[in-house]
Amino acid sequence: MRTLVVIPGRDIAATVAPLVGKIRAQDPALDVLVVDDGSTDGTAEAARRAGAEVVAHDGNRGKGAALRTGIAHAAARGYDAIVTMDGDLQHDPSAIPQFVAALARGDGDIVVGTRMRAVGSMPPIRVWTNRTTSRVVSRLAGQDIPDSQSGFRIMRTSAVSGIRLVTSRYDTESEILIRAARRGARIASIPIEAIYEGARSHINPAIDTLRFLRLVALSFFWH
Repeated sequence: MRTLVVIPGRDIAATVAPLVGKIRAQDPALDVLVVDDGSTDGTAEAARRAGAEVVAHDGNRGKGAALRTGIAHAAARGYDAIVTMDGDLQHDPSAIPQFVAALARGDGDIVVGTRMRAVGSMPPIRVWTNRTTSRVVSRLAGQDIPDSQSGFRIMRTSAVSGIRLVTSRYDTESEILIRAARRGARIASIPIEAIYEGARSHINPAIDTLRFLRLVALSFFWH
């Protein structure tokens, strides 16, 4: 199963090289794509030096747009599966083999890493927000998704390629789950560690909540 690890990120020069190194330590055969979403700190150069392939946006388009670029790249090059993870070291690459094994077993067409079984140092407001939005996304997808906001997941390329996404920011991760589920994809979850020490969230509570509510409203018109 040819698998591409996609890392969407902006201004992650300080963390992307160690992350790529840890990914390669799990499996030297894993291909890594960093989608540089308008960085100004040398992210693309650091990623290339670490051995990753890089696609750079000409400006900041949003995490969702970077994910769309990564999915299209994987589909165009014939990858069977896509692992997505954040570039700020909040996701532990040692879990990648578990994701690959779950997909290979047929647990689901998309396997999402859930932090809700052991929230660790996740801020309480994030715990509440994640659980609330996950209940909403689960209802819209018709499947139980304990942590729909988790960006650490593996997806069969066939389950997500060709989906016409309308979002471009953090709401894209929810849109992918809802649209893929309505196309017949099965969604499973595996537990992952919640790593938050020293990490700075780029989520804007007010704006991103409004984007999520817009997503929910739009979903009633999707088939």
